[in-house]
Parts: sequence; structure tokens; C-alpha cells
Amino acid sequence: MVSLPHPLPGAVGLSHLSAYDWEAADGVCGGSPHLHLVCTEAYVVTGGRGAVQTLSPDGYRETPLEAGSVAWFTPGTVHRMVQGGGLRITVLMQNSGLPEAGDAVFTFPPEYLADPERYAAAAALPAKSGPAAEEAARRRRDLAVEGYLVLREALEAGDSGPYLEFQRAAARLVRPKVPVWRERWRAGALAAAERTGGQLDALEAGAPEYLATGSAVYGSGPTRLGGLGMCGRRDEYELPGTTLPVPDAVADSAVPDGAPDA
Repeated sequence: MVSLPHPLPGAVGLSHLSAYDWEAADGVCGGSPHLHLVCTEAYVVTGGRGAVQTLSPDGYRETPLEAGSVAWFTPGTVHRMVQGGGLRITVLMQNSGLPEAGDAVFTFPPEYLADPERYAAAAALPAKSGPAAEEAARRRRDLAVEGYLVLREALEAGDSGPYLEFQRAAARLVRPKVPVWRERWRAGALAAAERTGGQLDALEAGAPEYLATGSAVYGSGPTRLGGLGMCGRRDEYELPGTTLPVPDAVADSAVPDGAPDA
């Protein structure tokens, strides 16, 4: 099995987020609602306060966030980070940088989800930074909120149909990416788990020699500060086996706040 060197524990992805303070149509300041198809995402709150709004089979929920709290959500959960004042979060993302490879779908209205080219155009940013990029990020946030509010209203009325159809549309949209995702998973998260299995086998056999050859310390700093993510301004780490470098066109159209941000 091909594996990538020196992943973070479990080959998780890592980023830091400052939630957007842009006000949306419903008067709430925050990020772009979206879901992940195969990645669980965790928020570790390091400062400020706010909330994460979620849509799931259990309906609509708002989970408060404040320094020291942790929240996480599984694939299929629509989530929206809400700014309450100085909200700052460390995001841990499952599966070897899959969000950077497209495992994140905005809650755009159905007509966008039905047309991959139209979806990609609405999700893309013209550059990594600058006024035009910020305007595009705000525009896609507003479009995602537009679709999200429809899903939320239906769930609150007891109708899960639009939410379930959004999940199906998201799955259709990302299906062509699955072979690439599978290779990243094999080389990252799966390879990390397999290494643990090999170490357990060695310990059980009384052969701990791998400790002498495998012990090491690594370090890194952010490779990009203040990127325009889905939920907010994102400090990113491109680390082999975790958050992997991807072409700008892919990153700008599909990157989570997560992902990887979510």
C-alpha cells in the first residue's frame, strides 16, 4: 500500500478559522452552510463565542460555541458556523484532506446542484485574496444561505424531503471524484491505521525494533493565512497525508472551513 510520510495523528486535516462577520439575509453573521459526504468534522473553540447551526434527520439544531467547547458532526449533516463575537476555532477534519479534494457541497438552490458547471461557477473564487475574491466568497455564502433556509424551514415543518433530496443531489455532484478520494484515503488515513496494526503485531511478537527506527519529531507552520474558506477566514496547513496540496481551481471551488472547513 502506498502511504504518505509523517501524517498528523490519524491523518486528520488541520486548519484554524475565524468565522465571517458578514450579515446574511436572515440577519445572522457567519459562514456558508454545506455538508461533507464522507468526513466527520470537529470544532475545537479557542476563542470568542458563536454557534453551529445543523440540519440532520433529527431536524434543526443550534449548538452554542465558546472557548473550550468542542462540537463535531458526521457526514451528511448540513452545518453553518455562526459568528457571535471573535469566534476562533481549530478544525480537525477526517480522512487525509478529502475536503480539499472536493468533499464539501454548498447548500445552493436545486437548480445549481443539478448542473455541475453552474455549481462550479457559483462556488469558484476568482483569486485567493483581494476585493474580488471577498465579494465572490460573500456571494456564494449568500447563495448557500438561500438554499439552506429553504431546507431548514421544511425540516422545522416536519418535511424532510428537501433535505434528503439535497443529500442525493450532493452525492451525484461528487460521484466523479470518488476514485481520487479513494486513493487519498488509502495513502493517508487507511495507511496510518495499517501502520498501527503493524506496530501492534510487532509488540505482540515481542519485537519493538520499529521504535528505534521510527521515532522522530516534526513541525510546521501555516502555509496560507486568512484564506477565504466556507465558514470563515482560514489558516491552512499543507501537510503530506493530512491536508494535501491541490490545484488552485479545485481548492478555490471546493475547499471547506474545515477541511478540511469544515
